[in-house]
Amino acid sequence: MGQKVNANGLRVGISRGWEANWFASKKDYATFLGEDIAIRRYLEPLLKEAVVSHIDIARSKKDKGASVIINAFVARPGIVLGQDNAKIIAIRNGLKKVVKSGVPTINIVEVKNPDLDATLIAKYIASEIENRQSFRSTQKKAIQRMRKAGAVGCRTQCQGRLAGAEIARREGYKVGVVPLETLRADIDFAAVTANTAYGDIGIKVWICRSTKKVDAEEKKEGEQENVAAKAR
Repeated sequence: MGQKVNANGLRVGISRGWEANWFASKKDYATFLGEDIAIRRYLEPLLKEAVVSHIDIARSKKDKGASVIINAFVARPGIVLGQDNAKIIAIRNGLKKVVKSGVPTINIVEVKNPDLDATLIAKYIASEIENRQSFRSTQKKAIQRMRKAGAVGCRTQCQGRLAGAEIARREGYKVGVVPLETLRADIDFAAVTANTAYGDIGIKVWICRSTKKVDAEEKKEGEQENVAAKAR
């Protein structure tokens, strides 16, 4: 099963949380969902130079009205903020036109370690391929970056008309351990499309940040068994 479904969605509620944190009635659900999609479609092109990892949206109700808190995780926050904050002010004004269900607030959050973020690595590979770099050397460089950053294991895959070949094919690399079926392992996954002159190339990246959560759980179970044995 771990090989067939999105590694992120499979781990929601186990080792990772939702990117949309809100609850709605049947009446408001479609409105909120449509707004979330519109917010992401509005922000991603504007924050393209800052390289967006993901956008979290949280909603809450207050006495004075509802609030929509948007956290945009980017690799280069300085590009968005700048010196005079002109760009972020323009983005905030634009969000007021998109969001009708509450008062929007946007926060730009820096990704602490970009080389352990699957989306950022996939976008790096896509940009290199679009700039006519070798897909093989680009994947190898990306894997070196992930391993240097402390990844336990990583895997990359490119699929399409690689190097302009007439027949589409799939090539990838894997280093270390990427236990997709171990739900408690901290695995990040991303799929990005590179737009080239000879067609679209699909890029997938898996990063196993750690298996400590599994080890801690096993250790805890072992301690409980020891306590139970002593009690007997």
